[in-house]
Amino acid sequence: MHRRDFLSLLPAGLFVPAELLAARPHPFRIRTITAGEPLVLAGWEKQLRQAVTFLRDARAEYEAQDYEVQTLRIATQPLPDYLSDWLSPAGLKVIAELDAFCAQHEIVMSIGPVINANQYEAGLADWAAELISTTRRISFTVGVASVDGGVHPGAIRSAAEVIAAIAQTSPSGEGNFNFAATAHCPPGTPFFPAGWHQGEPSFALGLETPPLLLEAVKSLPANVSASRHIAATMDSALAPVQSLAETIAARSGKIFGGIDASPAPGLDASIGEVIEALTGAPFGSASTLSACASITDALKSLRVRTCGYSGLMLPVLEDKVLAKRAAEGRYGISELLLYSSVCGTGLDVVPIAGDSSAESMASVIGDVAALSNKYQKPLSARLFPIPGKSAGDAVSFNNPFLTDSVVMPLD
Repeated sequence: MHRRDFLSLLPAGLFVPAELLAARPHPFRIRTITAGEPLVLAGWEKQLRQAVTFLRDARAEYEAQDYEVQTLRIATQPLPDYLSDWLSPAGLKVIAELDAFCAQHEIVMSIGPVINANQYEAGLADWAAELISTTRRISFTVGVASVDGGVHPGAIRSAAEVIAAIAQTSPSGEGNFNFAATAHCPPGTPFFPAGWHQGEPSFALGLETPPLLLEAVKSLPANVSASRHIAATMDSALAPVQSLAETIAARSGKIFGGIDASPAPGLDASIGEVIEALTGAPFGSASTLSACASITDALKSLRVRTCGYSGLMLPVLEDKVLAKRAAEGRYGISELLLYSSVCGTGLDVVPIAGDSSAESMASVIGDVAALSNKYQKPLSARLFPIPGKSAGDAVSFNNPFLTDSVVMPLD
């Protein structure tokens, strides 16, 4: 969603120094409780009201245990599965009605992948620009690689055209927060825009855990591997989160899909700071790759039930350390792709020139798709063209969720 709209969804006093966050009862936040709903348009409002009631009740139970819950979200099955004329004006009207419902109930919604095969859709870019300009709380994706189909060149071309169109029709290009090209992203992912649903009603949790990881790194015992210590610290902290989720699932009848253990950062919770504490060097230095691998190994060895990415997130514009190191020229898009080979989520909130061509973006998205397909793991590309800016230009935002950096060259 547009970041200015997040302000109405988040608790007061969200932005606090990292040391104060670490001193709270739980040194991490629950970024999202996401309900997965197999949406049926006939009677959809009643169905979604029930989902909202479930989400609010779940949030209340976590807050009663002193956990901070930032957002409530709903993910549906892929849009074409329940709205056959989704590309038409009538289809956009239905989505606008869903968006109005979300605004009324202070939730956000992902309508899933609109393409998830080797398919080029000529009218998709115009449709996407219209959708983003007329809704506030809807996100969607294009699947550019899948288990069954491998890499999807047609979808890659469509996704690149969507990014270019959205950038030119939304203030500062911020509409691209609501869209990503995804590869091998499974259903049940609680983070948006990649989240989508399949099967029976379910729910999953996404977390913001960099302060917890920072505690683990700073307390690392001698002769103990970082990945093992980080995993043990996270398992200890997240076991009660899982236990409460299982209680909620048993009482509600909804399936608990798991916890996406990706340490999603915020402006007061930097994953870049964690990596630098682990390496003792600025992010982008030669030791960065091994640190990313260590953290990923920890995430993949957790005993709690995980789902979604459960990998290392490196969103450039949402992390002060990552943004600062990018501005210093310590890493670029090629390095982010390199780090993605041992971790994470691919290219996330990467600032690029506003006049970047669809062809150049398709090349980068194709690299992400190839990497995802090679290692059979979820990756995505959320590129952020900034109108009027060229590679090397400084960028700043009147937005509490974004930090200053520079435009990164695609090549």
